[in-house]
This record gives sequence, C-alpha cells and structure tokens, in this order.
Amino acid sequence: MPFTAEVAAQQVQECLKSLHRLVCEIEAERNRTEHNIENVLKTQEKVAADENSAHYYEQKLRGLYKTGLADANQEEDLLRAALACINDIRAIRNERRIQARNAGNKETIGCGALMKMLLNSAQTLPLFVGKPGERAPPLCGAVPADGNYIAKSGDMVAALVRVSDKEENWILAEVVGWSISQNKYEVDDIDEEQKNRHVLSKRRVVPLPLMRANPETDESALFPKGSIVMALYPQTTCFYKAVVNKLPGLASDKYEVLFEDSTYPDGYSPPERVAQRYVIAIKEGKGRSS
Repeated sequence: MPFTAEVAAQQVQECLKSLHRLVCEIEAERNRTEHNIENVLKTQEKVAADENSAHYYEQKLRGLYKTGLADANQEEDLLRAALACINDIRAIRNERRIQARNAGNKETIGCGALMKMLLNSAQTLPLFVGKPGERAPPLCGAVPADGNYIAKSGDMVAALVRVSDKEENWILAEVVGWSISQNKYEVDDIDEEQKNRHVLSKRRVVPLPLMRANPETDESALFPKGSIVMALYPQTTCFYKAVVNKLPGLASDKYEVLFEDSTYPDGYSPPERVAQRYVIAIKEGKGRSS
C-alpha cells in the first residue's frame, strides 16, 4: 500500500491508541508499586519495633522486595513500549515530510519558526535510558558514529560547504540521500532562505546525535570540560569552534560553551548555552572561528 497522507494519518492514530493504552497501564502499575512500597515501609517499622517477631517480618520483607522488583521491571517494560510508540510517530511524520519534500511540496519556514523548530527538535530528541551496565551507543551524546555509518535521508548533519573561493563554513543541513556510486552525500541547507543543495564527500559531513545522553547515568557519553568542539551558534544555522565550559547537569540541560572570538580580549565569547544535539566533535583543520 502506498505511503499516502491518509495511510500516515491512520498509522499515527493507531500509535496514539496504543500509547493511550500503555499510559493507562503504566498508571495502574505505578499505583500497585506505590502500594507495595507502603507495605515495605510499614513492615520495616515492625522489624525495628518488635525484635521477637523480627524473623517473621524479615521473611515478609523478602517477599515484598521480590514483588517490588517485579513491579518495577513491569513498569519499565511499559515505559519503554510507550517511548517506542512515540518514536514510531516521529518516524511516520518524518517519512511523510521527506516524501512531501521529494515531491516538491517543501514548506517554506521563516527564520523565527525555523529557530523554534530547531529548539524543539533538540528538546524532544530521545533520551538514552540503558539497562544496568549498558553503554551509550554510537550517536548518543558525544559518542561518535561508527566509521562505516551512513546517515539516512531526513537526518540532520553538520556539513562543511564552500561559501567563497577562500572560505568554508560548517552549516546545519538535512540529508537528501547517499550516492553509492559517487560515495557522496547530497544535503540541503536547513536555512531555506539559502535554498542550497550540496554534494559532499563523507569527510565533509558529521551526523548529529540521534539520542541525548543522561548526565546522571552516562556522563562518559558527554564531552569533558575543556573539550574543543563544534557548536551551533545560538539563533544561527552555522557551527563554530568552541570550548566546553560546563557540562549539562540534567538530561534537559544544555552545555555551556565558549565560542572562539578574536573580538574579545581572551579570545572567547561570553558563555552560551547549546543543546546536546548541536554539539559535536570538531574535525581539525576544517571550519572557522566565529
């Protein structure tokens, strides 16, 4: 069946129905978990208050702990299923947008709306929540892509493009496709006022993160303080060289970076806050300072 607007809408509705059901199940599971926690606390009080019956209550506690662990695992499974539904909706909408673009129906977005869209894209980027001992995967936070990775159509990347005979800039771009025969990307400048399409080699394209890293559980997937990076300058669609000054403290926080800027006495701009999605490893010898 062709992937029409009607088919896409139907798939989104099915995902929304599944999401609603899962949210209800999560709420019910959470209520059960809270009830069990209350029983655990009451039983712990009885262990402390009645030494003669401590052994009995300790046995009861083991059973409550076992039940609580099973409840937590069930709630986790439901939450992951709900997040999968949300990601499915994002994928369906993105696929439909790409189809419209390829059909020549690309919507013109003003500068203000574009900045708002980029902010929303960074804020809603999926958060990696691994299981105990699981490491953050490639393209999560600061973890780079595998060497043979090819970004998909619709993915956002940093692209090094020539803007004059003597100058090249790293810009925010969207992948149109990958040519196997040419071994090159075709990308569109995200700034629609430029309306530029570029054909670039792989070394001139850096995929942006597909997931955020949680600073509280996966700090190793973030750039350390003092790292030299490329970061999207606020209210622009260009990446410039910067130094990480402060890491995000929470999953919703941004990096604090200092952009190289020769107009300031110390060579750096005042601190700017940039979302994880728009902070990437710099490629030495490429790009320019702000």
